[in-house]
Amino acid sequence: MSTPSPTARTSLAALAIASLPLTPAFAAGYQQPPANILKVMRAPSLPMPSINPTRDAMLLVGWQEYPSIARVAAPYLKLAGTRVEPANRAKHDTPGGYGIPPCAESFKLVKIPGGQETPVSLPAASCPDAPAWSADGKRFAFANAAKDAVELWIGDAASGKIRKIPGIRLNPMLNDELQWMPDQKTLLVKAVPTAQGPAPAKSVGPDGPSVQETDGVQGESSTYETRDTLNNPHDEALFDYYGASQLTLVDAQSGKLTPIGKPALYDALQPAPDGRHVLVSSIAKPYSYVTTYERFPHEVQVWDVSKPGRVAIRAIASLPLADRVPVHGEPLGPREFSWRANEPATLIWAEALDGGDWKTAAPARDKVMMLKAPFTAQPTELLRTAQRFGGIDWSERRDVALVSEYDQNRHWRQTRIVNFDNPAQAPRLLWDLSYDDKYANPGAPAQRTLANGARVLRQDGDSIYLTGAGASPDGNRPFLDRLNLKTLQTERLFRSGKDALERPVALTGGDSFLTWRQSPVAAPNVYLRALRQPIAAAKGEAAFASTETAVTHIVDPTPELRQIKKRLVKYKRADGMELSFTLYTPPGYQEGARVPAILNAYPLDYADAASAGQISGSQQTFTRLYQYKYLLLAGYAIIDQASFPIVGDPKAAYDSYLDQLKMNAQAAVDEAVRLGVADPERIGVTGHSHGALMTANLLAHTNLFRAGAATSGSYNKTLTPFGFQNERRSVWEAPDVYRKASTFFYADRLKTPILIMHGADDANPGTTPLQAAKFYEAVRGNGGTARLVMLPHEPHWYAARESNEQLVYEMLNWFDKYVKNAPPRVLKSAQGPAAPAQP
Repeated sequence: MSTPSPTARTSLAALAIASLPLTPAFAAGYQQPPANILKVMRAPSLPMPSINPTRDAMLLVGWQEYPSIARVAAPYLKLAGTRVEPANRAKHDTPGGYGIPPCAESFKLVKIPGGQETPVSLPAASCPDAPAWSADGKRFAFANAAKDAVELWIGDAASGKIRKIPGIRLNPMLNDELQWMPDQKTLLVKAVPTAQGPAPAKSVGPDGPSVQETDGVQGESSTYETRDTLNNPHDEALFDYYGASQLTLVDAQSGKLTPIGKPALYDALQPAPDGRHVLVSSIAKPYSYVTTYERFPHEVQVWDVSKPGRVAIRAIASLPLADRVPVHGEPLGPREFSWRANEPATLIWAEALDGGDWKTAAPARDKVMMLKAPFTAQPTELLRTAQRFGGIDWSERRDVALVSEYDQNRHWRQTRIVNFDNPAQAPRLLWDLSYDDKYANPGAPAQRTLANGARVLRQDGDSIYLTGAGASPDGNRPFLDRLNLKTLQTERLFRSGKDALERPVALTGGDSFLTWRQSPVAAPNVYLRALRQPIAAAKGEAAFASTETAVTHIVDPTPELRQIKKRLVKYKRADGMELSFTLYTPPGYQEGARVPAILNAYPLDYADAASAGQISGSQQTFTRLYQYKYLLLAGYAIIDQASFPIVGDPKAAYDSYLDQLKMNAQAAVDEAVRLGVADPERIGVTGHSHGALMTANLLAHTNLFRAGAATSGSYNKTLTPFGFQNERRSVWEAPDVYRKASTFFYADRLKTPILIMHGADDANPGTTPLQAAKFYEAVRGNGGTARLVMLPHEPHWYAARESNEQLVYEMLNWFDKYVKNAPPRVLKSAQGPAAPAQP
């Protein structure tokens, strides 16, 4: 194999480490938290259900909580927004670049409704992906990242036995590497081409300069579209090599392989319901060095794969390079291709009418186009949407479809009932509400899988079913509703009780459905519920009694955590806005005792104050710990998920960011102190990503906290000049907004101790590792107290067991030193004059 490209950015030391077996000496440079915390961190994870489409079986999938640093440190290449391991072609990142894909540690086949369990013997030393069920529920397939290949495995739902398909290596680099064809007997996969040869070798001499040029035409490129871009011709050659795949049909019974078409850089693949046609999207040149492959030129085609050995191809669209798309906007030309679910082969897509720019006023923002097989006619316009097209939910009945659109400028959405087969029938407005309004959220339509694998609305007569989180002033109470599309009347069939969190996950037929139920003291499990007679019920409550039967019996892996108590706390900030947090108290806590506390939050943007004050989440979840929450086991209270709304016109919400941040923090701290739990002299603050910037700003601009821990943050917003979070103006349009939001420019005022942690391979462009390094230099240069910890090989979210143990070790030591054991203080205002300690 050739020498890795500079794109891999992997040091010789890291390469050497990655090749060693994992031994205690391997992680000698890492520290660990105390034994009681370490025991909980290393407990088995809770399995998650994967229910088959026929609802008569499921797989309980146990996911690896933390992989070893050896896996995280495996050499990889950074190619146009992807990270690929050259040794086996496995992906080294999730979509968005936030972490390496998890591995399944166990599959357990469970029959429904009886609950009979059959362990599935997974391959040794492997990394299985999530299972993909066939629509008939008889088989499941999964990709498995082995040492030198990503393998294809198929399992039998009756016996739980699995087998590897020989002679094929999957290529998951550009996604859609594995899916069932409509006959449910065949898989469509992306395979590594068999005669590809060695990877392109890097030249011995210098590559020459990396050259980019702009032609004077104005055009933004969002920060979030510039992750791991190509840099030189060698990168382009590597992208061509590792991205190339051979489309192949795999007979699930015999394992027979049938290549279709020629190798190319295929990304999106969608089989049509008829099983004959496949929508194929492939990447074309010229490439760009400023954006990722999603914005590269694309050829969109429909292939007819019905005749063995021959593929008939129809061109649908040639999409040019889209490297000047407005921030939060859409590219020009066809986009969001899909098949009409209730027709054999009818293609649907959207096109922008406003230049793809939310700033442009237009009578209609999008048009939706349709093209039927054999794809030789001109496409016809199906409808226009006043705002941005949000998709279509198709019904098996042709007279019903739900068409959605959304307005970014108002944070608003609408859904209409449309009969496309009868244009004379006017669309009817079904929903018209703010998408920030959690309390009014009607839920999402339940779907069912047809025999060909197409997904349609679950419909009985004139009624469809809705499931939702059920946000309320008392926290989430998930529900199942039945909605009559003629009368628009809703009937509540089920609502989670107040003493547990029970979420409908699948309708099984008739009046029965499956739920996923948990409580603070009961591990999550699947239950089968059956509706019985109607009952008198208060508004919003279930109008039917139901019986329940446990299907799974997952046990508690960490019983010691049941001593932790939590409660929902409601309060108001200075301007009267309703806020809330979840208060966790440590094991053995005695009511009335004041203990050191850590506040955690993540600021969220809202268009109106009414929605911003709504309660989200639930206190009835089964208590599990992560990151800062492990400090509960060291005697800290946790002020968790404190409401930190940033409210205002979405076009200018960040004009008041800093003032609202301080109001949010003051209100949360005051309430935790008023409750008699938090010691006002011993409160710390922590946050991740945008929450890390919040942490730094609160330390610089308030006297509320003794110390802070900021993880994977962005502290200088001028380095993301074309927008951040929901701020859509550029730094040249709103320079003061960018500066005031950036703690980097207030480093001379930051005297409260701050722990700064960051993944050294963070692929999230807004939080490049440079942000942490430069922020630390600024604090250090201005005489502040800070500690910078860069975690080797880690992306935006820390993956490795060793890294997460180091994280908890660092936080515990930092907060013990500067919060738990801090002496009383006489505070000074951040503006200069003396100020008393906050009560």
